[in-house]
Formats: sequence, C-alpha cells, structure tokens
Amino acid sequence: MIVTRDEVILKVSEKMRLIRTEAGYTQDKMAEIIGVSKKTLVQIEKGRAFAGWSTVVTVCALFRETETVKFLLGDEPLEVLETIAREGIDYRKEKTLGGKIWWREILRENGFILQQNIISQHFRILDEDHFRIYSSFEEGAAKERFYELVKEGL
Repeated sequence: MIVTRDEVILKVSEKMRLIRTEAGYTQDKMAEIIGVSKKTLVQIEKGRAFAGWSTVVTVCALFRETETVKFLLGDEPLEVLETIAREGIDYRKEKTLGGKIWWREILRENGFILQQNIISQHFRILDEDHFRIYSSFEEGAAKERFYELVKEGL
C-alpha cells in the first residue's frame, strides 16, 4: 500500500529501469524525455539515488499506460499522485471511468459511490455520472464525506 510521497518516490525509483525498458527507450532517450541527465537516470536505475518528486510525477504521467506504473499505482496513477500532492484529500471534480477494474465498491447510496483502490488503497467518492468528487487515504474521512453527500442529496 502506497500512501506517502516518500513511498511513491521509493517504489518508482526502484522500478525506473523496468518502466524504461517496458516503454522501449534507451537511457539517453528516457533521460531526455523525463528531463534528467543520463548520469542521474543511471544512478536511479542502479539504486544509488532516488528520483525527485517532480521526476516521479513526470514518469507516472508520461508512462501511466505501462503495466509497471499501473501495478504500482492502479489504473489512474495521476489521481493517486494528485491526492498525495494535496496532502491526502482532493475535492476537485473530475471524470473517471467508473472504477470497474481497479476499484472495490464500499458503499452506494443516493447516487453516490464510495470506492477503494485495490492497489493504492485510497478512497474516492463518485457521483452518478462517474465524476470523482472527493478522494482521500483516510477511510473515516471518506465515509464521513460520503454520508454528508448522501444526506445533502435527500
């Protein structure tokens, strides 16, 4: 379960070589794409250094369709990163695919769905049109917001 910025940095740094090879890039090309020197990329791949947060976000954004990134963060890696970057809670409304594969439904009531990501373990609330209206790593906070929305919707 990945819930902190440092844990994401560690996991992505550990898998950098795998992400690069899965995408089919040389070290030179990958370094150019993600905006680091080849020397820095080599250090990360050899486990001598960790990627910085901005590099991790870049890698996860540009390579979000790779199996490696999906394995680390689920089908919507940017949502996980956004929630972490916003210190565990995100209230922005954004369209999702509805969470049919990487999500477990916790509660459904009055047009709202509370789901938990099976990879990152974070929670989110969707409206009836599959827009994410809340996400958090805190189950209690997510349930509290879910019941507030259900009550408001009556």
